[in-house]
Amino acid sequence: MKNILILGAGLSASSLIRYLLQNAEKEQWHLKIVDQNKEAIEKKINGSKHAEAMVFNALDPAERRPEIEKADIVISMLPARFHVDVAKDCIDLKTNLITPSYVSPEMKALDKEAKAAGILIMNEIGVDPGIDHMSAMRVIDEIRDAGGEMKIFESFTGGLVAPESDDNPWNYKFTWNPRNVVLAGQGGAAQFIQEGMYKYIPYTKLFRRTEIIDIEGYGRFEGYANRNSLMYRELYGLEGIPTIYRGTLRRVGFSRAWDVFVQLGATDDSYTLEGSEHMTNRDFINSFLPYNHSDTVELKLRHYMKIDLDDSLWDKLVWLGIFDDTKKIGLKNATPAQMLQKILEEKWQLKPNDKDMIVMYHKFVYKLKGELKEITSEMVNIGEDQVFTSMSNTVGLPLGACVKKVLNGTIDLKGVHIPTHKDVYGPILKELENYGIVFHEKQIDPPRLYNEEETWK
Repeated sequence: MKNILILGAGLSASSLIRYLLQNAEKEQWHLKIVDQNKEAIEKKINGSKHAEAMVFNALDPAERRPEIEKADIVISMLPARFHVDVAKDCIDLKTNLITPSYVSPEMKALDKEAKAAGILIMNEIGVDPGIDHMSAMRVIDEIRDAGGEMKIFESFTGGLVAPESDDNPWNYKFTWNPRNVVLAGQGGAAQFIQEGMYKYIPYTKLFRRTEIIDIEGYGRFEGYANRNSLMYRELYGLEGIPTIYRGTLRRVGFSRAWDVFVQLGATDDSYTLEGSEHMTNRDFINSFLPYNHSDTVELKLRHYMKIDLDDSLWDKLVWLGIFDDTKKIGLKNATPAQMLQKILEEKWQLKPNDKDMIVMYHKFVYKLKGELKEITSEMVNIGEDQVFTSMSNTVGLPLGACVKKVLNGTIDLKGVHIPTHKDVYGPILKELENYGIVFHEKQIDPPRLYNEEETWK
């Protein structure tokens, strides 16, 4: 019997727990699931004899260490800032650890200790990061194995509403953490490299510099740049590549409309608004506009942002209810970003029968035997319902598949890793296909280039 300890049983753990329970009889697993909400765990376990709900403080080493010591593998679904403390316990107690979160410098520094302890600490094994790494590396390694040299790599991922549930002018609803959506792009300029030239997009320009992506069967999307694409050169072994760019997908028109809030200052999270608890939606928007005793808020906003009355962008703003002078936002000592998030949460929430969607797209341009070639790789996955969302499935299923392959010896790495090794991404991607997470790759002829100059080729 192999013991699996899961720390945290929030929304993203639903699909993970279901996967592990479906495999528990065959694989001889026993799950211990820890959360502050025992009822939530029991609902996910649904009476299975292969799991038990536990309530203790997973942030307290005195409480978690005895359970880590009994486990064959730990899955940390805690907030990312707590993973390093859990990892140190796992090293000390020689227990493998899996997390879906980005590798922090502090986590990376534990590599030698993890190897010395003979354990694996696998990070970034969710959707983004996770499935993006694995699907990209599969094609990149195939290109390298054939003798090709990478010239362009672009990658985009979006968490969106499924087409059958898309019923508002923004073509968007919250399918994950709303705060992350409101604060997206902040914290420094987006950085990437294009034809050998380093490029930077400040936050104030980010949502007006988008790229159009066509996904077969699902139409057009737009992508805006992620904060730092340059770090992926080392992670993917693409140090000399002339062009590398990673971004986030939205439906066409979203970014231009969102930029209105950016330019107003409504996404700022660095200060609090005086009297925020008394503000209506209209007061909130008006607080960023010039004073004019005769012009309406609508007229001031149109003039300030140069929005024509027949512009479809205006329909998006009106639909949000931002000009409502009766609805109080009701947040005390709130930042602009918090106020905007409250408004959006009422309008962008999923309805009971709505489904979400994950869209991923990669573009690879490479030189092989003197010729430039292009491959695209596309994946669209639609959620089942409000519990087993696409976001939950694409986070939980890679985690579960990785756990299975570590416990049965298919994956035998030691140290701190992300899933860029063939012996990791190969079997996991193959298993994910059984759950509808499938990448469709096609050759594009002729390849689409930024220019025909030989200098960057």
